[in-house]
Formats: sequence, C-alpha cells, structure tokens
Amino acid sequence: MTPGATVVPVSLGDRSYEVAIEPGVLARAGERLKRYARGGRFVVVTDENVAAAQLPTLAASLEAAGLRIETIVLPAGESTKSWVQLAALSDRLLGLGVERSDNIIALGGGVIGDLVGFASSILKRGCGFVQVPTTLLAQVDSSVGGKTAINTPAGKNLIGAFHQPSHVLIDPDTLDTLPRREVGAGYAEVVKYGLIDDPAFFAWCEANGERLLAGDPAARTHAIATSIAAKARIVAADERETTGVRALLNLGHTFGHALEAETGFGTRLLHGEGVACGMALAFRYSARLGLCDAADAARVSAHLAAAGLPVTQPQAGVDASGAALVGHMLHDKKMAGRKLPFLLARGIGRTFLASDVDLADVAAFLDAERG
Repeated sequence: MTPGATVVPVSLGDRSYEVAIEPGVLARAGERLKRYARGGRFVVVTDENVAAAQLPTLAASLEAAGLRIETIVLPAGESTKSWVQLAALSDRLLGLGVERSDNIIALGGGVIGDLVGFASSILKRGCGFVQVPTTLLAQVDSSVGGKTAINTPAGKNLIGAFHQPSHVLIDPDTLDTLPRREVGAGYAEVVKYGLIDDPAFFAWCEANGERLLAGDPAARTHAIATSIAAKARIVAADERETTGVRALLNLGHTFGHALEAETGFGTRLLHGEGVACGMALAFRYSARLGLCDAADAARVSAHLAAAGLPVTQPQAGVDASGAALVGHMLHDKKMAGRKLPFLLARGIGRTFLASDVDLADVAAFLDAERG
C-alpha cells in the first residue's frame, strides 16, 4: 500500500484479511487486487446506480493491470436482497464458470455486499469474494465481519451465512457521488461505535460529525478507520456471535429492524435511518428502566437529530402500535429460547446485552413514544 493508506487487520486465524482505506484508491484498484484474480480474470457484481458512478473507474484500473473482467449489474435497492435475485445471480456466476478458487468483486453498498457474499458462500460450497464498498454504511460496517444474507417476507437478513471476504478495499472518495441522505444513513453506524464502548469517539462525532457529513476528507477517513478498527476488534473476539460480544454491534437494530419491517424494507426508511431511530429508542428505553441518565438519552437523540436522522417513530414515518412493532421483533434472528436479547445502555459508551426484557413493557413504551 502507498504511504497514504490505512490498513486495519481483521485477525481470524486462517480467515484473516486486511481492510485497506485510501482516498482515490479505486483508480488504482487493479494493482491492489490483481493477486486475488484467478487466471487474470474478475467477475464484478454491482447495481445500476454504482455501475454508472463507479464501475468505469474500477474497470479501467483492472484492465490497466492486465486483468479481464466480466460484469453483472443488478437492480438497485433493498429489494435486491431476495431469493429471486440470489437465484439469478448464482445462475449468472455459474454460467461464467466461477470456481471455488475465484474471488468475486462486490462493488456497491450493503445490499450488493450482503448478496454477493451470500452467493459466494454457497456457490460450489464456497468461493471467495472481495468487498469494494461505495457507501458510508458499507465502508464502516457491513463490508467487514463476514455477515452475509438476504431478506424474506418474515424479516431482514434471516437467510444467510458467515463468510469472510478475502480483502476489503475502501476508497472514501466514492462517497462524493452519494446523496446527502445516504451519507447520513451511514453516519448512524459511525455513531454506533461511540455509543457501544467508546465515549471519546462519540464526543469526536459530536465535534466533527458536521465536517464528515459535509465531505471533509480527513474527518471521514478518520471516522472510517476508527469504525473499522472497532468492528475488527469485536469480530476477532466473537466471530459468530456466540459469546455475546459481537451482539453489541446490533445496538439499535432490534428497534430499527422492526421500524424497517413496518415500512416495507424500502426507501421510505433507509437501514441506517432505522438504526439511528432504534439507537435513540434504545437509550430512551434504558432511561425508562432507570439504567441510564435521561440526559445521556437526550444527548444521543440530539446528536442524531442534528445529523438529520430520525429519532422518533413519527420522524421515521411509522405509525404502528407497540404490539405491531414487537410482533416484527419476534422474527428477529437473535431470538433464543423464546427470549429476545436487547441491547440497552447504562450510559454513553456503556452498552450491554439484556436477556430479561419484558416485551409487553417494550410495547407499552413504544405506544407512549407514539404519542
């Protein structure tokens, strides 16, 4: 890597890999990635929006490195994480002769990364893939850690597998082409790392979040590197979410996924927006239970709201009863022994996993929040 690159290792024994973060690296991706190409060829999977904005740069860099490429362009949007698109993608990859020793390039946001990762996990019982994430949410969260999945009518990410990438290559400059709303949705996942166990980073977000959202290169590179280092540490400690450590990364997701389900997993409420509202709800519920100060919950909501993110159900476009939202939660993949673990907080940077939450009380809380 060049001197301007930041490299974060993800230490998982024989499944270890590196996350390389470097502004402008997409134009030099061919030299960085050619060691992962079998027989001098890559299959690149992307969506229609990213194909227009980023694929020409990636393709030119791969070709300049002497590599041949095949491209598969899928529809954009959360609905692409489906059985139908998984089957279509798998058939296309098989038709192109992808083998177990191949690495498929996933160029795009979380939807493309999740779908390509899952297809890679099952194709010929597992081939490799390289993540080249182009959204802030994917760069700070979904591209690292090996969680891959599709959605079903029953809920989000319920069909999937743990399958680690071979490499993750992040170019923060790709964020320049994103709508402000998409960047804001990704920012929710940045804030999450501060709320989990790093109050100093949350304070950094309060001081620098506006710079990051405005496209300041130093601010966003620092935020990406700090977020990835935090996630790499947690994933290395609990790769398959068996000890409860990795579950901390789900802060805001139980409430957030229920809100997403209520809005149909579409563009009405982006995933990061759901997570933002979910984190605000988790802190307010923690305050309701007497676990954390109301001032901490208010501070969390104030910062997320200042970033333009929803922190209440009406702001998230949801008008559903507490019982209806809890009904969505019952499909959560974290359910165990008919109990649903919740991520709650004793304060900023003091998130913990609670397994004794009364779902009837959660419903009552949500009804009160509904106003």
